[in-house]
Amino acid sequence: MSATRVLLVEDERELAAMLVELLTGEGYRVDHAPDGQSGLHRALTSAYDVIVLDRGLPAIEGLDLLRRLRRKGLRTPVLVLTAYDTVADRVSGLDSGAQDYLGKPFDVDELLARLRALLRRDDPGATTDLLDLGERHLDVAGRLVVAAGPRRTDSGSGPDDVVLSVRETDLLRTLAGHPSKVFTRAELMARVFPEAEGENSVETYISYLRRKLGPDVVRTVRGVGYRMGRT
Repeated sequence: MSATRVLLVEDERELAAMLVELLTGEGYRVDHAPDGQSGLHRALTSAYDVIVLDRGLPAIEGLDLLRRLRRKGLRTPVLVLTAYDTVADRVSGLDSGAQDYLGKPFDVDELLARLRALLRRDDPGATTDLLDLGERHLDVAGRLVVAAGPRRTDSGSGPDDVVLSVRETDLLRTLAGHPSKVFTRAELMARVFPEAEGENSVETYISYLRRKLGPDVVRTVRGVGYRMGRT
């Protein structure tokens, strides 16, 4: 399963570096364009799942860039991320073709949630069905592990929902989708980490899942690979 591709068009170097690190850590594959001209070129010559777009860009202003993309027929969902955050600014951004608009400064968790919502909205096959993990379920679209059975809100109702990254979700979905299958490292690399180099990514993300969901969530089959365990 290939990683979700994000085009970040942002001219503030420190902010761009932070966003690239954040999104890459969440499992996205990120390309950065530092100005409107390079953003236009990348958007028209490569395929992206979502675009994060600043407004005050050199070369081509952000909304001008967005309107050019829409006139070219590009339907990729766009989140405008900018310091221009009055009501009139937001209306102008949405009318120019953006699907969402978030002002700076922003909350990181809100940004990630809005990106997930855009990706679900753009995917006609997206589903909120829960994947059975035994005592818990995996909500693939929401990237949550939740307790099985009716949801309760009292404080003594059991484990809280666990938020997963994109890669953690993909790895857990792969294992849980074939609970009796033992996957080799090579198989997991091909399915979940196709663009990564080496096989350390598998061990790293299995470690993340065990830290979040317990040591038995993934079983190591010595000399072979990994399979779904208990949750």
